[in-house]
Amino acid sequence: MDDGRLTGAQWRMSSYSGGNGGTCVEVADNLTGVIAVRDSKDPDGPVLRFSRADWSAFVAGIREAR
Repeated sequence: MDDGRLTGAQWRMSSYSGGNGGTCVEVADNLTGVIAVRDSKDPDGPVLRFSRADWSAFVAGIREAR
């Protein structure tokens, strides 16, 4: 669902999604002030929006857990 604020989003598949048609997450990080995340199987469905600071903290937390 694009409510206008995601116009111009360039979606890329997460490197951890595997590309096997299963669980796939797409990220758009080319937007000003926001990182958008969606389910690639439902591109017109809901989109999670993160501030750049929150996204950086999220990714850092995942990296630390590995």
